[in-house]
Amino acid sequence: MLNEWLDEVDKVYDQMVTWRRYLHEYPELSFQEENTARMVGDILAGYGIEVKRNVGGHGVVGILRGANPGPTIALRADMDALPIQEENEVPYKSKIENVMHACGHDAHTATLFGVAKILSRHQDELNGTVKFIFQPAEEEAPGGAIWMIEDGALDGVDIIFANHVLSTMKLGNFAVPMGSATASSDYVEVKIIGKGGHSSSPHSAVNPIVIGAQIVNQIHLLMSQKVDPKQPAVAAITIFNSGVAINVIPSVATIAGTVRTFSPTQRESVRNHLKNILDHVAVTYGGTYELKYQEGYPALLNTEKEAKIVRAVLSNINSLKVVDTPPIMASEDFSYYLEHVPGVYFFTGSATDDPNTQYPHHHPKFDIDERAMKNSAKAFLSLVHYYLG
Repeated sequence: MLNEWLDEVDKVYDQMVTWRRYLHEYPELSFQEENTARMVGDILAGYGIEVKRNVGGHGVVGILRGANPGPTIALRADMDALPIQEENEVPYKSKIENVMHACGHDAHTATLFGVAKILSRHQDELNGTVKFIFQPAEEEAPGGAIWMIEDGALDGVDIIFANHVLSTMKLGNFAVPMGSATASSDYVEVKIIGKGGHSSSPHSAVNPIVIGAQIVNQIHLLMSQKVDPKQPAVAAITIFNSGVAINVIPSVATIAGTVRTFSPTQRESVRNHLKNILDHVAVTYGGTYELKYQEGYPALLNTEKEAKIVRAVLSNINSLKVVDTPPIMASEDFSYYLEHVPGVYFFTGSATDDPNTQYPHHHPKFDIDERAMKNSAKAFLSLVHYYLG
């Protein structure tokens, strides 16, 4: 039975490519996936799958009930794009200015279409139910997962799986992290308040740019001196804004960035150290500050029992293999699903020797080898077969 399902992946592959390229041409930003959601619902309905629309916003849930009773397995794909101007010169280049599928969510959605199509043909072979969760707004906090969960997307679900294509891993490989898969992500904004003045008289002013520069330096020292090297953490300052004229010392500067960790203890420790830096540096230079610290997605932790099963199941797919990779510092709101039910978030390699498949995620030239969708589909089908076959 499973071999028949897997053989059908090759038959629907061209259609998955067509779906993916259409989505790539017409991307939609987080919380704006109206047309994408309509397409998702219509395609699922066309395969006779029960469809629930507008779940937690633009979310869509498809329900495929097997001929016999059994557990309910959920498969999740994210649908949103990023505010990036695409630089690829490909026939399916984004037609929406400053919006691009630069992370692979178009491939995730198209892959799950293919899986749904195949499973809908074998509904009478399923001992249980498959829920197809198409989620909006993974890229922007607070994310779409929370709202979909609140709106019942996980009702009756016993276990859940999701996949992400990965441009840093070779095509043909899977990675199934045991425990930590992605980091938590917190958002930090600091308004530094000094005293403006003329650039010829810095002694009579309090330059917030100088204070900000010291804060940035101290944050980098913090990561090397105060953070346990056995518990990875990253604090990245990505915004530094101040000043309006070349001969004017401004009164205000703003710095902002993200903090990423893998444990609640480390998360709280970095936050406390950051507060100490702000207190001491601002006072030393005669300034004050206002801190906004927003906790984003929690760290994503695969459940151990299910991760072992997924590693075994995926290792049995012909010509594909599971490799060991460290957890990544990016964040993912799939973590919220795993706070409610057991499950696994795994990675599918999408890079080849072609440099065009090796650009990092969120790069304006990001692209994948589309054959990765075949591998992701085979992984999902194999997991459904294991639990419901």
